[in-house]
Amino acid sequence: MQNGIFFEFSKRNVRLHWFRSMLAMIGIIIGVVTIATMGILGNSLVLAISESLSSVGDSIIVSPHTGGGGFGGAGGGGSTAQLITDRDVEQIRRAVAPDITIPVYTGSSRMKVGSKDTGGIIYGLKQDDIPVLLQVDRGSFLRGSSGCMVGARFAAENNINPGTRITVGDKGNLRVVGILKERGMGFDINPDYGIVVDDRWFSEAYDQKDYNLVIVKVKNINMISQVKDTIDKQLNRRETIVDVIDTKAILNTILNTFGQISTFVTAIGGISLIVAGVSILNIMMMSVTERIKEIGVIRSIGTQKKEVRRMFLYEALILGLIGSLIGGVLAFFGGYAVSVVMLNTTKYLFVPSSMVYIIYGMTFGIATSLLSGLYPAWKASNLNPIEALRHE
Repeated sequence: MQNGIFFEFSKRNVRLHWFRSMLAMIGIIIGVVTIATMGILGNSLVLAISESLSSVGDSIIVSPHTGGGGFGGAGGGGSTAQLITDRDVEQIRRAVAPDITIPVYTGSSRMKVGSKDTGGIIYGLKQDDIPVLLQVDRGSFLRGSSGCMVGARFAAENNINPGTRITVGDKGNLRVVGILKERGMGFDINPDYGIVVDDRWFSEAYDQKDYNLVIVKVKNINMISQVKDTIDKQLNRRETIVDVIDTKAILNTILNTFGQISTFVTAIGGISLIVAGVSILNIMMMSVTERIKEIGVIRSIGTQKKEVRRMFLYEALILGLIGSLIGGVLAFFGGYAVSVVMLNTTKYLFVPSSMVYIIYGMTFGIATSLLSGLYPAWKASNLNPIEALRHE
């Protein structure tokens, strides 16, 4: 007999028992949708975080060691407060040259925009260093000590535009000269919800000479570990004076963690396919039992065992293909929905690394169906033709 005849037999059986076949396919559909949707969500989260943090992946952050009693040892600053002195900054600058060293003041204050009271973070930066870390969306960079730049989220929440006046506590008024582009979360500074002022204004307003942290922008990212070690050896020779953080290592750890979470969540979706596989196995075993006499007839007229096996595997394949195709289509819409709800964007949905999860889900669905059909197909092909013909 030709393979086409056995395929027609398989289609006929699926059609005759459409309700239980539909139930089996629903299991496959649920499994494919779960695997693909969770995979898309996990990959989108990794891409979103990677994009958000990539701008600080080339940075080294130097901050005062919180367990110490201040600077004075290797740093040589002699400051009693837990801050980084000008001398420490110069030591870092010489150690990392030609990489860029950016000292930063940080603080917070109550502010007033028009008649609205609010609060935010204040960063004091040298004017030449601001373009290295930040970008302007509207307006311009600082050109004097009487102006400020405002983070994107802070500006949106308080209806701030270039030219707006902000009163910073009792420190005076500042004129907004520019709105910064949204930067996203970072390990160094997070200006989206604050303002950036000239370092001289910050120092005079808060009577603070020493810095809260230093950011080193490494030009060759492959050298970031060596630069980190150089800073550590230079300032922490006798005791731990500063903490030196390699943001690339932190970024890789975060991305690996989210990747593992994504894999774990996707694996949970595989449980649905296992349940679907058990359902198909049960249906196929029922089909073998119901068709014992039919199997005896086709075996008695010369049909080979492998052809009988093929007939039942075709049936399992039909269930898997239909269920996986429907599941793949629904998975796309499911991925779209979770992207909108969880991330408020669908731009990570259409990238190959996300769409491939639909292919994965469909492949697992088809493979599960075929594996579930192996034992029933083997059992059917090994029935004794004489006993099968006598079966009632």
